[in-house]
Amino acid sequence: MAHQVSHSAVAHAGSHAGEVHPEVGHVVPIKYLVGAGGALLVLTVITVAVRYIDLGEANLALALAIAVVKAAIVALIFMHLRWDRPFNLLVLIGSIVFVGIMLAFSAMDVHQNSPTMFNGNPPEAETVMQANAPGAPVAQFRSTNGGVGDTN
Repeated sequence: MAHQVSHSAVAHAGSHAGEVHPEVGHVVPIKYLVGAGGALLVLTVITVAVRYIDLGEANLALALAIAVVKAAIVALIFMHLRWDRPFNLLVLIGSIVFVGIMLAFSAMDVHQNSPTMFNGNPPEAETVMQANAPGAPVAQFRSTNGGVGDTN
């Protein structure tokens, strides 16, 4: 005898003693999955292509913007936030806001203390690096006034 599968816990709870079948979550249509996957591939190709174009400091901003769009696609489609309860989206947005606040305070702290930061290698490390790897870029770094108070 064939047993029909029910996705409702209420309809099925009475037929088997103590057996409960949870409801199946949202099933994403294949067109959304293919579209999201295609968009992620295209955005990845764009990110790699932008790496070879010199836009100065805009390269970093553009790469971060593309990463944000890709993260939004993953969260909305693959994590089902598009179809989930609004509270879960609120928790996600709240988390992102608090991470932004933390980064803002960190940036303010770095800006406030940057004049007193040592901007170079300690003399002992400089000697070892020059001896072991004279052509390495980090070994060639020297601050103009010994690193103290150098903001360049």
